[in-house]
Amino acid sequence: MKALLERLQPLGRALMLPIAVLPAAALLLRLGQPDLLDIAFMSAAGDAVFSNLGLLFAIGVAVGFARDGNGAAGLAGVVCFLIAVEGAKALLVVPPEVVAGLPEASVALAEAAWRDGALARLSVPIGIISGLIAGDFYNRFSTLKLPEYLAFFAGRRFVPIVSGVAGLALAAIIGFGFSGISGAMDGFSRAIVGSGEVGLFLYGVLNRLLIVTGLHHILNNIAWFVIGDYQGVTGDLRRFFAGDPDAGAFMSGFFPVMMFGLPAACLAMYHAAKPERKKAVGGMLMSLALTAFLTGVTEPIEFTFMFLAPVLYAVHTVLTGAAMVIMSLLDVKLGFGFSAGLFDYVLNFNQSTRPLMLIPVGLAYFALYYGLFRLVIRWMDLKTPGREDEPMTATGVVQAAAGGRGAAYLAALGGAANVDSVDACTTRLRLILNDQNAVDEAGLKALGARGLVRPSDRALQVVLGPIADQVADEIRAALTAGPVADDGNAEDWLAALGGRDNVLSVERRDGRVLLRLKAGAGLDVAALKALGARGVAVTAAGAHLILGPRAEAVARNLAAAS
Repeated sequence: MKALLERLQPLGRALMLPIAVLPAAALLLRLGQPDLLDIAFMSAAGDAVFSNLGLLFAIGVAVGFARDGNGAAGLAGVVCFLIAVEGAKALLVVPPEVVAGLPEASVALAEAAWRDGALARLSVPIGIISGLIAGDFYNRFSTLKLPEYLAFFAGRRFVPIVSGVAGLALAAIIGFGFSGISGAMDGFSRAIVGSGEVGLFLYGVLNRLLIVTGLHHILNNIAWFVIGDYQGVTGDLRRFFAGDPDAGAFMSGFFPVMMFGLPAACLAMYHAAKPERKKAVGGMLMSLALTAFLTGVTEPIEFTFMFLAPVLYAVHTVLTGAAMVIMSLLDVKLGFGFSAGLFDYVLNFNQSTRPLMLIPVGLAYFALYYGLFRLVIRWMDLKTPGREDEPMTATGVVQAAAGGRGAAYLAALGGAANVDSVDACTTRLRLILNDQNAVDEAGLKALGARGLVRPSDRALQVVLGPIADQVADEIRAALTAGPVADDGNAEDWLAALGGRDNVLSVERRDGRVLLRLKAGAGLDVAALKALGARGVAVTAAGAHLILGPRAEAVARNLAAAS
């Protein structure tokens, strides 16, 4: 199970990359509407993003899934997506009633329009699948070697080619199986919608529970981009911005929780804190509450009590599910391009159904969250922020932060040799480490981490809030900083690695070279450091050479020589 969760982590992260463009698209689309600025080209610009979400998912998921985020993976995703879509269109059989009674000159146009509409409903799933294929193929084939006369097509150039072949296979599956796929999607959508308030409650509960693993993005993608159909537009979020009056059921319930409930929880935790600690935690809790109210970003709040007080988190998940039900029963339909915060509420006010009902429901949720949190914290003596037996202190790491935040985080993560990969989504770092025991949890929290999640033996997620992506960039910079290593002679490197036959594969990572070896015992660590390696880490998968900015040159020379 842990191995499966580790493999799913890149998917959750990759799905966030294309979703990141939605706030800008939603802003343009709404501002251009007649009830606001009435600027047609602005509305068209926003609609262009929503109309091409499948292509954006193909690019974003491929780049996010590729081990080094290389653009070649995105190109391969585009190739796979376009071939799959256009190939499937050619295989679709147009129902006779579509062209019945039309003049011959209009038949071709009607058939093309029907095919475009039919495939548009599947564009996001096809885009995600294309991105996964391209990203996986990049990880498999980006270092592929071919005979010299085919060398031009080796490595990264091979990835779009093989992705195109996969696109053909995907086109055949979609084209020949379209009726079954379309029927299954319709049946699934009807089942979800037909489940009514029960389905909404389960969605709300699961959405909050899956935050622990970071896999809630997968659930959200199904609800926001697949379920339902309005004039060929699928998904609750896309249908809302397309003008579907019934859309918004899978978004409305988040507004009372994010704008009112969780800020009230922050107030309750502040009032429950020890008098001598209130000043220390007050600023943090105020910042978290404002972030949730204005933008709908709530993970930093949730991780302040998720593990310290799991009973409270269980209450929170149930209340989220209940909010989905309450808003549905009141026929309130709200939507967002980013999250359920004040900015999205105001921007989409005129497009919403009964938006003012959020005020009484929100105030009720404020009182409910505040009362329940105060009661449960006191009754169970929960160690929420400000109630810990001893204030958390950090040793060494805070001082290191003065020399660079990235270096401080890297030190708290066990050093460069312990970090296998660094990525980030909206609010958390997503890391693959060699040894979890080397992590300084207190140091990370002193640097601003709101919580840590360990989905598997090697995967670590550090919840930071909206600054996560910036911190990830700084950690990558710290990995490549330091003394410049000499490229050296490839033969010298191979000798220090136990000989040419001992090296099975060579990959470049952030400031490092990852080697798969026949025998790790054949390494001459002293010789490797003399050649310029800043560090050497031996793992079950092989060995890591910490090289800094010369990693690419050394990897290239080793790959050519081996």
